[in-house]
Amino acid sequence: MPATQWKMPPLAKVYEALGAIGDGRVRIEDSRRATVVSSDGSKRYAVETSADGREIASNDNASYWQGYVGYPAITVLLARGFYRPPANVTDALAGVAWKELNRKFRNNWGRTIAEVEKELARAGHDPDAVRSEAEAVLSFLRALRPVRGKRSRPPAEKPAVKTR
Repeated sequence: MPATQWKMPPLAKVYEALGAIGDGRVRIEDSRRATVVSSDGSKRYAVETSADGREIASNDNASYWQGYVGYPAITVLLARGFYRPPANVTDALAGVAWKELNRKFRNNWGRTIAEVEKELARAGHDPDAVRSEAEAVLSFLRALRPVRGKRSRPPAEKPAVKTR
């Protein structure tokens, strides 16, 4: 049975992955496994990739339920060096409160990007350069043609609160 190809993500998810790199929210555990922490720190996503990066499994909601490559998987591909975005772009997107913005704009990705680009301009960054780089990452993903790895874990949940 042939592997199922991932759908391509909305451009906003590429921005989010670039921001995760800028924030240092990815931890490479070994040659296949990595963990990405959500922008608000409330969730940890497990991502597994093949050696060539083409086979990807991730337990973020978008990957698990929507069928497109979610930002944690994109983040891991970038961290593993399959594509190297320039530091000025990842630094520009560091610190963005993605969960808050996505909730505020009810997952309207266009409005989210517009808000981020306004903030980038206010902070002295070039929104056009960031968009161009995000589009280049999306082109890289299209060329990679990633396929779904085995779904071994359900979507990430918030860590349990420890009680005494």
